Amino acid sequence: MTSPAIQARGLVKRFGAHRAVDGIDLEVPAASVYAVLGPNGAGKTTTIKMIATLIRPDGGTARVLGHDVVTEAARVRERLALTGQFASLDEDLTGLENLTLLARLRGHRGKAARSRAAGLLDAFDLGAAARKEVKTYSGGMRRRLDIAASLVVRPGLLLLDEPTTGLDPRGRGQVWQCVRALADAGTTVLLTTQYLEEADRLADRIAVVDHGRVIAEGTSGRLKALAGSGALRVRVADPADRAPVAGLLGGLLGAVPVLEADPVALTLRVERPDAVAPALAAVTERGYAVGEYALAQPSLDEVFLALTGRAADRPLPEEAA
Repeated sequence: MTSPAIQARGLVKRFGAHRAVDGIDLEVPAASVYAVLGPNGAGKTTTIKMIATLIRPDGGTARVLGHDVVTEAARVRERLALTGQFASLDEDLTGLENLTLLARLRGHRGKAARSRAAGLLDAFDLGAAARKEVKTYSGGMRRRLDIAASLVVRPGLLLLDEPTTGLDPRGRGQVWQCVRALADAGTTVLLTTQYLEEADRLADRIAVVDHGRVIAEGTSGRLKALAGSGALRVRVADPADRAPVAGLLGGLLGAVPVLEADPVALTLRVERPDAVAPALAAVTERGYAVGEYALAQPSLDEVFLALTGRAADRPLPEEAA
């Protein structure tokens, strides 16, 4: 079996009396996208910095691609790349000049450096803008160029800290496409995010972090199952039937129906999805016509609310990132 790309046990980091990271455990499979999800101040960036050897843990251990982050820090740095929350590009240089410079600094010479830079620009759909100054790039283009810069020498592990913060939906989608392609090509990607949709769309596994601790971990589907309920939306054929159908379903499913603005629609929280089919059958047996229905899993927003008691976009002002 392939060894995990990251193994962290009991990681702790203190800043004075404050424990920014309070015993985090992580196990990140190789060649996967793994998301650390949490609000601002939950300890995500501090965890990334320890894994990247930028700061030393005050407790616990972490191994990256088989190397200890404290005793073998130099070996770890050889195998990973980090893209932080802010771009590390020279805006007065072109995209090609930026990547060529970085390629030369990482050991490529002459034509090889320029060839590597051009190849990365094409791979990230930036070839047409290669000779334009970076200050003319959109936010999404800059972020893709920043990720490309991290891949001048292909790393075994790419760390992305809030990779799409501040981007519009189009730019965010472009970055997501790049990240997924990297994992498909064999690079392990660890990203931190406070965007629930980003974790849902990108990650093979997700760790939910709150107050410096992992409070839940697993696939998106498993985490959604932890919320314990889904949403059943029903549209009846006749508006006059909505009230009796709502009462019937509410009693059978043990839920409080919510009548929507649409005069034929209602929604119920469902704790037992297996009870939905018999309940709908009972509705039709009573002579009520159901136009359509849909049973959906909870969203990651609902999962986070269930796990932490607050929305994911609500920061922890007293905590360090």
